[in-house]
Amino acid sequence: MSNINIEMREVFIVAGMAVVTFGIRYIMFPISGRFKFSPFFEKALSYVPPAVLSAIIIPSVLMPTGDTLDLNLTNPYIIGAIAACTVGWIYKNLLATIMVSMMVFLSSQWVLKVFF
Repeated sequence: MSNINIEMREVFIVAGMAVVTFGIRYIMFPISGRFKFSPFFEKALSYVPPAVLSAIIIPSVLMPTGDTLDLNLTNPYIIGAIAACTVGWIYKNLLATIMVSMMVFLSSQWVLKVFF
């Protein structure tokens, strides 16, 4: 009987989180057309996605184990990130960037495991 109560409690917790998350975001929809941002603020907001992605990706590339900084070229994450930056810069194609960097990452992971 206690398992049912625990499962129902989890359902209520998830449902409550969904309602709160949806409610917070839905409040802005009706008033979104009434605001006009300055060009400076719009330009500043355009830097938010790259900054957030950098904040997520860079620590996982430079500290793959989570405890120490690994700046060696024996770190397959750095090799894959260098490949991603290079392909993205040259071709400006998201699919090509993802495919090439994943192939480079996986092959460098294999090579480093076999030879080092």
